[in-house]
Amino acid sequence: MEHLELFFKSIFVDNMVFAYFLGMCSFLAVSKKVSTAVGLGAAVIFVLTVTVPLNWFLDQYILQPGALVWLDGNSDTPELSAYYGYDLGFLSFILFIATIATMVQLVEIVVEKFSPALYNSLGI
Repeated sequence: MEHLELFFKSIFVDNMVFAYFLGMCSFLAVSKKVSTAVGLGAAVIFVLTVTVPLNWFLDQYILQPGALVWLDGNSDTPELSAYYGYDLGFLSFILFIATIATMVQLVEIVVEKFSPALYNSLGI
């Protein structure tokens, strides 16, 4: 039974070829020119620089259990707040993906406006 589990795990879960292929897909698609690859890299760095702190802020002040106590203004005794028992953690992935998707769309609009050549070469 262990051999069967190891076999399926090595094919579907821990497959190094698939893992490297997923990472190289976007690299191979836009790396025909150095300027295109640099443009994509700059866009990715910008999106991550903006969305990581924003997602942290949303997680700490909205999604964590008891994080909404600041809405009452009752910071001395958070247990007495009407929002103390709220836990919006189940929305974390949806909110993180929405934040990243919004920023990607904004970057796409800016790139289309200010660098049409890069926009066309990326194929977005």
